[in-house]
Amino acid sequence: MLKRIMVCLSAALVALSLGLASSVSAEAKKTFYWISHGSPADPVWTYFLAGAKQWAEDTGNTVNTSFHNGDVPAHQEAVRAAIAAKADGIVTTSPDPGSLVAVAKEANDAGIPIINFNTPDPKASFDAYVGGDNVTFGRNWAQYLVDKGLVKSGDFVWMPVEVPGATYGVQEEEGISSVFKPLNITWEITDATLDQAEIITRMSDYLTANRAKIKAIIGLGDLVTGSIKRVFDQVGVKAGEIPVVGWGNSTETTQEVLTGYVNAAQWQDPQATSYMALSMAAMASSKIPPGFNIITGALYEKDTAEVYDKILSGK
Repeated sequence: MLKRIMVCLSAALVALSLGLASSVSAEAKKTFYWISHGSPADPVWTYFLAGAKQWAEDTGNTVNTSFHNGDVPAHQEAVRAAIAAKADGIVTTSPDPGSLVAVAKEANDAGIPIINFNTPDPKASFDAYVGGDNVTFGRNWAQYLVDKGLVKSGDFVWMPVEVPGATYGVQEEEGISSVFKPLNITWEITDATLDQAEIITRMSDYLTANRAKIKAIIGLGDLVTGSIKRVFDQVGVKAGEIPVVGWGNSTETTQEVLTGYVNAAQWQDPQATSYMALSMAAMASSKIPPGFNIITGALYEKDTAEVYDKILSGK
């Protein structure tokens, strides 16, 4: 009889424990906002978004996501909407240098953690940053071309970018300038837009008109670097004829590196970046201040391009 009572009591305790755990788990679920300046049509943002969705699935928390295609006012309003909704945390890119200074402070004042990812802006009072260092990336691209003997003093380098003036391009140019300026290497940044077909048209037109003076190309965004093969084929430039470095977060670029159209490309860890940014926001919402940044990224050449090609292909 005593044994039976103990067994029943044990079962009751287990049930109570499971009920309490379930109740605590349900109460612990939180809502976070993931806000991007990018375009859902940009292949790299598919992977950033996948990281956010995976985090939500793994944690059971809600993640509200939005893209703003470089529209700064819309991006600012998205952050303010998250603040008004009393979000447990916000993770956001920075569309332009200084553009989120005011709204970041508003999040601070509301006691809502705000984590910056993908495009850093030290001017804004974000709690932490997760992603690549664009200034360092730009410097590394320029140094790569110099160290490999692919450009020299007096040469001209073409730098196509999707959104002129956007944070990522401005910071990348800063790093590039620190290497090229002392060597008297000149460059021009041209607008390629966020439309893939228009990118190919504009890049092909520019390359046709300026082919004689272009000694190297630095792609300041994934869409432009991922378009190199199609542009070269259209204009009649052979793989390897013009050295190319730049972003490499798409299968188009990994294949270009493997086939010799691009010399070296930058991997940004897009899925991991979103995942870790949301993890830091969750940590901060639990009153554990981050107090540090997480820097991601690696420059790869042909010998390791297949590693990233498999990741991006989901193999």
